[in-house]
Amino acid sequence: MEELLIVRDPKIMLGKPVIKGTRITVELIVRKIADGFSIQDILAGYPHLTENQVRAALEYAAQMIADEILLEA
Repeated sequence: MEELLIVRDPKIMLGKPVIKGTRITVELIVRKIADGFSIQDILAGYPHLTENQVRAALEYAAQMIADEILLEA
């Protein structure tokens, strides 16, 4: 069974998805990538994270977009 790396808890960061055991949101990771940071840059800034955790955050964000239901206006 795969370890759960991304969690949501209404008591942590207002329920935003975070990397388990941290207060680092998926949103923060995605924004850093959008701003041109590499995964290695993120790991240098947050040395307690692993590459697997950062990749899990990106996968989580991609899956949320893939699962969106589009409504026609």
